[in-house]
Formats: sequence, C-alpha cells, structure tokens
Amino acid sequence: MQKKPAKVPVHRPPPPKHVRIIGGAWKRSQLPVLDALGLRPTPDRVRETVYNWISHLWDHQWQTARVLDLFAGSGALGLEAASRGAAAVTLIDSHPQVVRQLGEIKDKLHADNVTVQRADALAAAATLAARGARYDLVFLDPPYQQDLLSKSLPLCLDLLDEDGLVYVESGTPLPFPQPETVDAPPTPAWLAPWRAVREDKAGIVFYYLLQRRTVD
Repeated sequence: MQKKPAKVPVHRPPPPKHVRIIGGAWKRSQLPVLDALGLRPTPDRVRETVYNWISHLWDHQWQTARVLDLFAGSGALGLEAASRGAAAVTLIDSHPQVVRQLGEIKDKLHADNVTVQRADALAAAATLAARGARYDLVFLDPPYQQDLLSKSLPLCLDLLDEDGLVYVESGTPLPFPQPETVDAPPTPAWLAPWRAVREDKAGIVFYYLLQRRTVD
C-alpha cells in the first residue's frame, strides 16, 4: 500500500518589519512593526483603499474628525488619520511594548493630535462611552479567532456620533444576510444594528466600513 505523503505544515509569513503611512503630512513615513505578540498590521494597499472610501464619503474633510483605534498595534490605521489632519486620534492597546513604541512614534512625528493609552480595548470602550466620548470613526482590527469583534462592535453604538463610521477587519466574512441565499440564518444580534457601506477582500482579509442602520 502506498503511503500518503506527509502533511507539510503551513507557515504564515512573518509580519513586515515596517509599514508606511500612505498620505497626508507624514506620507511615506515608516512605522516599525514589533516581531512579537502576533501583530498583524493592515496591509498598505488595504489601508489605501479604506482611506479612499472614507475621504470620498467625507469629501476629504478630515480636520474635525475624532478617531478611535481600539486595537492599535502598529498604529498604522490611526496614525494615517492623524497624518491627514484629524482633530484628535486615540490609540489604545494593552501590550506594554506596543504602547511604548507608539509613544516613541508619536514623539518622533510631533503628533500633537494623537493620544496613546495602555488599556484593555473592551474596558476602555465601555469607560469612554460612559464618559460621553463620541467619535466620527472607530477602527476595529482585533486579533483573529478570539471573538473580540462580536464583543467590541456593540460597544461602538454608544461611541459613534451621528453618521459615524466603523472600520472592521476580519479573517472571515461578516455574517450579513445574502439576498440570494434561501433559508439563510438570521443575522447575529451583535451585527444586526449595522449595515455595510463598503466592503472588500484582500487575500485572507475581509474588511468593511459599517454605519448604524437607520430606523424606518
């Protein structure tokens, strides 16, 4: 009997050592990525697409934008907004090394419109909402396979200003109902209040701009 070939383990490529800011005052600035803690920065081309979406929806008016990045990591998503002139950007991460590095980047760029905070994302979101903090844009790019998206997205309902946007990144498609699917399962409760304004896929990354559904 012929033996089956041994399975070859699949190794994902390591994260890049740097990502770059796409536009604005700090265009082409390199942001270091820690080779630790499972950091997975949003690819440059995905961020470029997402920021084109947002800039089009906002008619390139970034100067009054209040932005929250709950799982900041490399800081690429939030710092991109700061580079484009956002009024205030808050970067939150729970890892000490990450927070230290974000502080160093903030100082290097003289990013006075950026605040770096070490905190658990879910606890920070609840605290900010209780204090009445409101944002025009919230970034949610949590680690995959930890069910953090279903826990963090509902918290954004109390964090967003009217017509605010949430950027979501996931390793699997969000379970929105598909019109052509017969007997499709109901939309989960954590996703039901949202609609996708834009969506796309790049490799294993599914990414969306979400907005609160309006009540008829």
